[in-house]
Amino acid sequence: MPLPAELAARAREVLAGRVQPVPARDAATVVLLRPGPEVYLLRRKATMAFAAGAYVFPGGSVDARDTDQAVAWAGPSPAEWGERFRADERLARGLVCAAVRETFEESGVLLAGPGPDSVVADTTGDDWEADRLALIDRGLGFADFLARRGLVLRSDLLKPWAHWITPEIEHRRFDTRFFVAVLPEGQRTRDVGGEADQVVWQRPGEAIELAHKGEIFLMPPTYTTLRELSGYDGVAGVLAEHREIETIMPRAVEIEGEMRLVTR
Repeated sequence: MPLPAELAARAREVLAGRVQPVPARDAATVVLLRPGPEVYLLRRKATMAFAAGAYVFPGGSVDARDTDQAVAWAGPSPAEWGERFRADERLARGLVCAAVRETFEESGVLLAGPGPDSVVADTTGDDWEADRLALIDRGLGFADFLARRGLVLRSDLLKPWAHWITPEIEHRRFDTRFFVAVLPEGQRTRDVGGEADQVVWQRPGEAIELAHKGEIFLMPPTYTTLRELSGYDGVAGVLAEHREIETIMPRAVEIEGEMRLVTR
């Protein structure tokens, strides 16, 4: 992937040691699936400081309150998630909570239920919208949100998929764990605005084709994930796949005088 001139110049400064990389913030991303399979994609607004105009999956940074041990929990424990993602238990708890919280904030889909074997059937009322907005502006903590509604987080509805770290040459960096999850029965996504100006359900292979035609813009982690998912006939195959999570951090290299981003 060739780098634009401004980023190429910064890459040379970083590689020469004249500019220090910024720290990467812990984050979680959820690839939401429905039969087809199709994935839920959001187009980030052109005014966003990071990945402007890119089609992405729901997700965002881990909030300090995502590590709250008061979060009602069902499914694999934070310790088990830590083993899969090579993270300590506290961070693993925060990653899973951020995954569920951000998915609700950015799509209206909530991976939680009244008990360990149930899931919320509908999240489209005005009261749900008020809670979603309160979570976004951090006026409401995720643990309090679940407790007030008598819900438990369903970590078993998530599946670990990948681990990407933003290249050291970027001005904003994220250390992101990728999850996949199936749209719960009865729930539906909503175009809830915020950081996105467009949302779409798309077959992974079709999204790749649109990117090749230049009709949509995909960041390397999104492109790679879609390419991987395009090899499955349905969501069952995705969920049955056993993933060995490897950390991928693209790096800048100079090839014949041109700065490029490579993943290997």
